[in-house]
Amino acid sequence: MAKHSVVMAKKKWPLMLLAFLSISTVMVLFLRPNNSCNNIKSFEQQQQDQILASSTSSVNPLDFMKSKLVLMVSHELSLSGGPLLLMELAFLLRAVGSDVVWVTNQYPAEHDQVIYSLESKMLDRGVQVLPARGEKAVDTALKADLVILNTAVAGKWLDAVLKEKVNLVLPKVLWWIHEMRGHYFKVEYVKHLPFVAGAMIDSHTTAQYWKNRTRERLGIKMPETYVVHLGNSKELMDVAEDSVAKRVLREHVRESLGVRNDDLLFAIINSVSRGKGQDLFLHAFHESLQLIQEKKLKLPSLHAIVVGSDMNAQTKFEMELRKFVIEKKIQDRIHFVNKTLAVAPYLASIDVLVQNSQARGECFGRITIEAMAFLLPVLGTAAGGTVEIVENGTTGLLHPVGKVGVTPLARNIVTLATHVEKRLTMGKKGSERVKDRFLEHHMSERIALVLKDVLRKASHN
Repeated sequence: MAKHSVVMAKKKWPLMLLAFLSISTVMVLFLRPNNSCNNIKSFEQQQQDQILASSTSSVNPLDFMKSKLVLMVSHELSLSGGPLLLMELAFLLRAVGSDVVWVTNQYPAEHDQVIYSLESKMLDRGVQVLPARGEKAVDTALKADLVILNTAVAGKWLDAVLKEKVNLVLPKVLWWIHEMRGHYFKVEYVKHLPFVAGAMIDSHTTAQYWKNRTRERLGIKMPETYVVHLGNSKELMDVAEDSVAKRVLREHVRESLGVRNDDLLFAIINSVSRGKGQDLFLHAFHESLQLIQEKKLKLPSLHAIVVGSDMNAQTKFEMELRKFVIEKKIQDRIHFVNKTLAVAPYLASIDVLVQNSQARGECFGRITIEAMAFLLPVLGTAAGGTVEIVENGTTGLLHPVGKVGVTPLARNIVTLATHVEKRLTMGKKGSERVKDRFLEHHMSERIALVLKDVLRKASHN
């Protein structure tokens, strides 16, 4: 690249990093858990008809929330998907004039820079931040038009803070659940779940799992459940459709990683944990390099980037990843990057996204639709909400979860590395799919239907 381009990239980088913050971890269809499949489709069609009707208007579908008092309860405040998604909803509601109050149930004793930054971001946008415990939190819950609990773990706040007043608040609670791991199914977390106004879940797979698990393991019944797929923020879409911005970001990130413009870069962008499958991805990537060598394929150099690392934590799992890279002598091919809110620069710099969540898969996977907006094909596990996003063979390729998925993923990596036209076509199809159903206005329209229903129920109690 010309020296001028590199200089411009360095000058613009700090500003773009701030401007293109993206939240990775709301919305398409609604599911009533007690309905038959035919009734579910009928209900979803009704919602689609309402959304199509509202789409012709320039009025914000959330305008009815103006002056409504909304209390949001998050189990923690971190760079993980649940809290960030709740923050995004807080900002959408603030944009239409809602009074939004935020409490974080689990708050560390020591100063935390991430929490400080996120709280500052909320305060700047007019979201009031209160301590999770105390009379102010209780009074706000009693006065609120709507209380949104974020994640199953947030249920611990109900008894701990509201105590004998909890039954006064439950009829106006919308419980937004993102988890699919078994250890969240504890009575002390979700015993009040049957009595809230509704539950909102990110995928049909997750909703069905919760319905079955709560009934079979805990003997409790889910409330009315709304399945709400996620949508991309307007800020991210602005970057995804700005070719100049993407080129500058691509140049800068690749230069910082030591990756050439013609090299092929595969990325996994999730907090580093065993459930997200970074270990199996690295095994598959190593196997793909062996396949390329065995078949004597003439390809650009392949690289992998793991975004979501946390060297400060020094976790055993992360040490395992780095040890594997050293043992296989692929240090020059693997790049670790710390977790960040700003995923747009990395999406602009890569060629393929890998969504490798294990076990039951990803609840939905915000990063998947973000990558598709950037014209990227997705290699994902055939589990969870990923199968509701990625059309296998059209917008990406799916592989099984677990160790049996390593070789299929390796082959899929080689397939996309060797077939440029397929890679580009899948990326284009993915972008079209995002514009058709995974944008912010889709999110606002669909969540508006949920909030209206919950408010209607709350007013009748």
